[in-house]
This record gives sequence, C-alpha cells and structure tokens, in this order.
Amino acid sequence: MKTLLHICCANCAVYPITIMKGRGIDVHGFWFNPNIHPLTEYSARLNALKTLQFAWDLNIHYNNCYGLVSFIRNVVNKENDRCLYCYTVRLQETAKQARQGGYDAFSTTLLYSIYQKYDTIIEIAMLMQQDYDIEFYVEDFRKGWKEGINISKHLSLYRQKYCGCIYSEMQRYTQKDPAVIVPEL
Repeated sequence: MKTLLHICCANCAVYPITIMKGRGIDVHGFWFNPNIHPLTEYSARLNALKTLQFAWDLNIHYNNCYGLVSFIRNVVNKENDRCLYCYTVRLQETAKQARQGGYDAFSTTLLYSIYQKYDTIIEIAMLMQQDYDIEFYVEDFRKGWKEGINISKHLSLYRQKYCGCIYSEMQRYTQKDPAVIVPEL
C-alpha cells in the first residue's frame, strides 16, 4: 500500500515510519505545517525532518508554507478551538495531495503524539477520507511514544518543546489558557 504520511515533525515521524515500513507499506512523507510559529521554530523543525530524510533515505514531499497570517486569521477569537482548524487544514491538504498523487491511502504522525486530540484527528481524517475518496490509514502510534523519543535522541534530532502554534508556545511558558490571558497595559 502506497501511503502519504503527513509529518508534523521529525520526532513524531520516526516511530510511525518504522512501524509502517516494517509492515511493508510504501511510505512517502508530506511536510505541510502552516501552524508552526515563530519562523525560527518552523525552520528548526523543517531542518530536523531534512536531517531524518537524508539519514533514512526517505521520500518526502514538501509544501513549504509558513502560514502565520492565515493561521492567526482563522483562529483569532477561537483560540480554544484552534486545534480543530489546525488538524483540518493539514489533513485536508494531505488527503488532497494523496488523491492527486495516486496514493492508496493517507495518514498522519499526529496519531503518535500523546499530546494531540487523537479522537478529533480520527474524526476529521474520516471526513477527509469521504471528501477525497481515499483511505485513511488509522493506527494508534502512541504505544510507541517512548521508543520514538529514544530513536529521535539517538539520531540527535531537534526536539521541540511545544505543539507548534504560537498559542501553545505561550501556554507552555505561562501555563495558562490562551483565551483567558489579558495583556498588561
């Protein structure tokens, strides 16, 4: 089965790629993450994926879209629902590219992270499967969380400290919900 795997970052990709290839799946990666901010973080994650690509001789397609303006416009005043937008835009583009590229299926490394909303990702992906008439490969990769971390550390990959969006970065440092933070004047 030829599968287009949306890759959110190199660290989240190592375990799913290992498992899928071990099952005989022809995995091609797809980088599309207009949610990652600021630009320095986006670049660090992109470079880490390129490091992994060359280390493992992976087939990766890049849609190099730094989408700060579009992301902010689409989540402003909906900060608590930002993940819904984030998952939807990335899974939709992956399903579209998989369909156009003649793949048998699409999937995402978002299914690996213990910090992501697994059920929401599945729901959105199933809608994309229907809309684009292409199978969504579902697997709970979270069981390999520690193994993936060990592999990424062994490869000395850049390890990010937050989900990706500017709100998650703020939340990491303030430990507060972005929707309730009022700026000081």
